Amino acid sequence: MRLLALFLLVSTSQAATLAQRVEKVLSHPAARRAFWGVKVVDLDSGETLYQLNADRLFTPASNAKLFSTSLALVRLGPDHRFLTRLAAEAPPDDEGRIAGDLALIGGGDPNLSSRVLPFEKQTQFAGDRLAPIEDLADEVVAAGVSRIDGDIVGDDTFYVWQRYPQGWSVEDTVNRDGAPVTALALNDNTVMLVVRPGAKAGDPAAVRFEPPNGYFGIDNHVRTTSAKGGRPIRVDRKPGEQTVRLWGEIGLADAGFSEVLAIDDPALFAAQALREALLRRSVGVLGQAASRHTFPWERDLSRKPFAWTLASRSSMPLVEDLRVTNKVSQNLHAELALRAAARVRRGEGSVEASLAELQGFLQEAGIGAQEVSLRDGSGLSRMDLVSPAAVVSLLAYMWKSDLRERWLEALPVAGVDGTLRHRFQQSAATGRVHAKTGSLSNVAALSGYLETPAGGHLGFSVLVNHYIGEASQIRLLIDRLCAELQ
Repeated sequence: MRLLALFLLVSTSQAATLAQRVEKVLSHPAARRAFWGVKVVDLDSGETLYQLNADRLFTPASNAKLFSTSLALVRLGPDHRFLTRLAAEAPPDDEGRIAGDLALIGGGDPNLSSRVLPFEKQTQFAGDRLAPIEDLADEVVAAGVSRIDGDIVGDDTFYVWQRYPQGWSVEDTVNRDGAPVTALALNDNTVMLVVRPGAKAGDPAAVRFEPPNGYFGIDNHVRTTSAKGGRPIRVDRKPGEQTVRLWGEIGLADAGFSEVLAIDDPALFAAQALREALLRRSVGVLGQAASRHTFPWERDLSRKPFAWTLASRSSMPLVEDLRVTNKVSQNLHAELALRAAARVRRGEGSVEASLAELQGFLQEAGIGAQEVSLRDGSGLSRMDLVSPAAVVSLLAYMWKSDLRERWLEALPVAGVDGTLRHRFQQSAATGRVHAKTGSLSNVAALSGYLETPAGGHLGFSVLVNHYIGEASQIRLLIDRLCAELQ
């Protein structure tokens, strides 16, 4: 009995010491007015080491990606691949003529781009962002096609045309953070607007898009001034419009700037890119670029199939994209992972089917319906709510899974890569924390795994809402808190 009492005394002392260390971090003036949720468990024993507001609900920001990417990994498997097809209703005739339309049919590939995979420390792209389109155009020519009498159709009917999940802001949908969710997603459904000074003072600024495209028009009111003048430059694009307006001044010596814009109709953008690529190869195209969608009210309608495949492109294994999704916190890819799981499991790539599939998965993981309420897969929605306890339950479930190593590989590593590349540097936690970051206005999060110096394994979730001040200061406090867990 004396030994048991001594053991309990030591355990209680250790727990109190951890609580004291965490509470010291949370006593910082920047932390006191914020709403903090923390839970830490020993994954080897299952013991809860510390918790604060663990059952309360928080806006998780990109910690929501833990739910969508784990769902995709478990439901689809690490080796799942996406197929993009280039097809017609019938084969070309003896003269190489396709009598009808040529369709570029999306299958949900998140990396229909020049992204370099496997992922290294940060996202890299090869020079030509439209390289997959160029490759497919080459295959059309190699198949002997010389003329297309119909349109070039971008077909994203594999998923329902529900581009923007509930709770996304209008501002999000015009930039890369809120790129629309579509089964045909080219270059992350974005283009880059590049602004440089003109040749001399008084000239209009030089404005271009990368990759070059005819999707957006430019209304340029930016003027070049003397070397010391210029800025700020304003960029405006209304949702649904294809005109980008710019105004302001830019100095002659200014290095310029760039801004990534989302594309409202990615299937049309892809069709335009393919049509231009074919024309450059002297393939006659009598029709125009067009897009085709499956609207929510017409899901059961039968359509004439594009049964004759002229060319196709298979993606790299799913796990390679999940590394991109979590390590750089890529919103569109998280949404596509959620849709893919529903399309395979429920035969429908819709928001409703996706969230239903996610709910079933969470039940299997032992997470109650009152602990998680997600409206999207990326965490961009301000309507998302999760508890730290639910996040840790998911982490524990994946830790016990046969897919543990593939799952850990998909998370940012402290001081090494992704969104944690510049955090925990020169710290004992470098290389020993695998965790997902999260950030929105007045929201910060970090949840994942920590290997202790003694070889133990902890699962933790830190969710912070309603802070005022610099996000960098809150992140430093989160990092300090995690350091105290060792």
